[in-house]
Amino acid sequence: MRISVYIPTKNRRQALEKAVDSVLNQTHQDVEVIVVSDGSTDDTEEYLKQKSTVDPRLKFFIKPQSEGAPAARNLAIKSATGEFITGLDDDDEFLPNRLALMLDYWQLLETHSIHPSCIYTPDLIYRDGKQVAQSKKLGNVSYDQLFEFNHLGNQIFAPKSTFIEAGLFDEAMPAWQDMEFFFRVLKKFGRASLLDIPTQIMDDTPRGDRISIKSRVRLQQAYSRFVSKHCQDSKRNAQQLFLQMFSRYYNNRPSFSDWLKFIKFGFWPKGIIQLLISTFRR
Repeated sequence: MRISVYIPTKNRRQALEKAVDSVLNQTHQDVEVIVVSDGSTDDTEEYLKQKSTVDPRLKFFIKPQSEGAPAARNLAIKSATGEFITGLDDDDEFLPNRLALMLDYWQLLETHSIHPSCIYTPDLIYRDGKQVAQSKKLGNVSYDQLFEFNHLGNQIFAPKSTFIEAGLFDEAMPAWQDMEFFFRVLKKFGRASLLDIPTQIMDDTPRGDRISIKSRVRLQQAYSRFVSKHCQDSKRNAQQLFLQMFSRYYNNRPSFSDWLKFIKFGFWPKGIIQLLISTFRR
């Protein structure tokens, strides 16, 4: 049973090589790796051409102009030939048994008449080449829980039809593209199920191109778009989502105007306490 893995990339050829090899070296060998080079100006294209002649399971697209990761993912997903699809960031890696375990778990759930929308896993968090943590995640997640936090992480495993019918990634989202897409998947197809085995290495080494250290403007734009699409009927959901902009991951502090915006949605003591913590944390 073929599994397609999409990898968007831009100017990270050395990291990309490790990511690609981690998929091609899976114990489950019926894989298809689809790399989309999103306006790369380094030697990514030469690497992909050479690597694909050695292993035809690698497919690639070269986009001369960068159009963003969501567009790159969508191009790969639409061209995928696998029954199942999952993704990989170009600076992360799969452990060798990741795909086999996810496929086995999916089939096990189906055998017991459990039909999740998708599967997700905990991650091994690495920084500067060393493991510093392991993420802990809920056993299952519904779409409304994503207002409070992206409990799934950055990758899911599901049939290709799920990705297509959920509408693919929103190419106009300046941030939170994963979370917004996962929200639609869970709302349409039901709860996601955790395979509680860490099978992915997530690189958390500080980089200049991470959204967490960029201008908060992109987060604000993403928040506004998310709210307009999914929070029209609930001010509390909008407040929960609002608080995500000030999590420790982004290291943003609420301004006076942020406080006014939050309070306009209504009085919510728990939310106000969380906003206070974000305002005065060190």
